[in-house]
Amino acid sequence: MDNVQVSHELQLVIFRLAKEEFGLPITKVQEIIRMVPITKLPQTPSFMEGIINLRSRIIPIIDLRKRFQLAISNHDEDTRVIIVEVNGQTVGVVVDAVTEVVRLPQASVEPPPPAFILDARYIQGVGKLDDRLLILLEIDNILTSQEEIALKQINR
Repeated sequence: MDNVQVSHELQLVIFRLAKEEFGLPITKVQEIIRMVPITKLPQTPSFMEGIINLRSRIIPIIDLRKRFQLAISNHDEDTRVIIVEVNGQTVGVVVDAVTEVVRLPQASVEPPPPAFILDARYIQGVGKLDDRLLILLEIDNILTSQEEIALKQINR
């Protein structure tokens, strides 16, 4: 009989936003690019930065600082756009920096503490890695259903 081991670990792309570290499942990440000029669109929510042209594909861009109501900062040489799939749609999310890819044992992940989070739909859990805490994002919940419908209009 083969020694087939079921993986009980998550492979995560770790990024920084403000002073916190967040993780996204690597299976959701299509690519990571440097910041590029963004074309603004009128009458979109404030967290929707606009669109970019990525190899002839129009990609809507979301600023995660604005989405999470964090202090706005200027983009610098560390700023990255993570191209992800959100419920079947390709979207770019702006983050302060992408720092590493890690493997995190499933046993090191706990549910978000309900007492501190008013809107936990964005958070899958909190991962413990050595002496660090990683906020694991539920990227499919980053947009409301109405925002997803609006994105489909852009993505046509």
